[in-house]
Amino acid sequence: MIERLLASKLLQWAGQYPVVTVTGPRQSGKTTLCRALFKDKPYFSLEDLDHREFARTDPRGFLENIPDGAVLDEIQYAPNLVSYIQTRVDEKQQPGMFILTGSRQFEMMESVSQSLAGRTAVARLLPFSFGELYANTPPPSIDAMLYAGFYPRIHDRKLNPTEALSFYLATYIERDVRQILAVSDLDRFSSFIRLCAGRTGQLLNMQSIGSECGVTHNTIKSWLSVLQASGIIKLLQPWHTNLGKRLVKSPKLYFMDSGLACFLLGIHKPEHLTGHPLRGALFETFAVSEAYKQHDHAGLQERLWFYRDSHGNEVDLLAGSDADLAAWEIKSSMTISTDFFKGIERLAKSTGSVKYKAIIYGGDIRQKRQGMDIIPWSQVDHVFIPRT
Repeated sequence: MIERLLASKLLQWAGQYPVVTVTGPRQSGKTTLCRALFKDKPYFSLEDLDHREFARTDPRGFLENIPDGAVLDEIQYAPNLVSYIQTRVDEKQQPGMFILTGSRQFEMMESVSQSLAGRTAVARLLPFSFGELYANTPPPSIDAMLYAGFYPRIHDRKLNPTEALSFYLATYIERDVRQILAVSDLDRFSSFIRLCAGRTGQLLNMQSIGSECGVTHNTIKSWLSVLQASGIIKLLQPWHTNLGKRLVKSPKLYFMDSGLACFLLGIHKPEHLTGHPLRGALFETFAVSEAYKQHDHAGLQERLWFYRDSHGNEVDLLAGSDADLAAWEIKSSMTISTDFFKGIERLAKSTGSVKYKAIIYGGDIRQKRQGMDIIPWSQVDHVFIPRT
């Protein structure tokens, strides 16, 4: 089993809170991690119809069978159970009694936030980060990495990424989309998610997507919310401050796994990325998703943005606070161009809050130029978390 960086935080929180709640997309490794960390606890998956029916119809009786708590997988299938867990942990006053997991965050967190406020730590587990997956083995080429993505099952079981992601997508649409949104036209939703993949790393334009799909603005908004809550995409928000100029206000859309984006784009071999018009966007997608993973797996609040003004000045990624920003440009090129420095330099001149500047690129040599760290793609581990 590949060591997950979130493990230490889960153990810490289990010693401090009566409940630990772990969210994240399907097949990100939540079950594997929680069962490995809390192997002394009984384990129940509420996807199992027998367990689900018991928990739903007789929640008190269900909990009587696990007086010291348990790992309860896919808790969203029995949302009313959470209220009874609240009563139980208030009576017992013991840390680490229940470990709850769920892939459908929109349903799960509603019941958790209502019943377990102040009683649970909330963690988010995403697919493998670069550092987790390649900690003890050299990474493949950039194209092979982007193509395979980071879903644990693909690497643990050495699956063909195209086949595995095809099954993943079919299961996701059938189980989550149909149940939550009651989408009757799954073909249209499939077209929608493929259109989103073609826009990874770009400013979100819901009107354009809706026009191509033939659905309304509100429908696109609803579908995007499901993709976000499922951990499939993130909408990276623009950074705003009083710079005396007009700033772009639309978020940028990013898939959280480059492999899934590649599959949706019809990229079924690493060689298909050579010369592909979206290769740079997919490389940027990898780096931005890595930033989210490093924050989430360290148990840190996500404070990530991009910068872009109406004149086209742009910085791919910002992190930190308004008074202490770190800024990164992300380029798939193997060579450094002087153009790579311009966006960060202009932003730094506009505000004095940029304290750290770096470029992530597709080359192999780490160096420092013009006051910026030049970081090879193979050394991105830990580069996005706050500096100490």
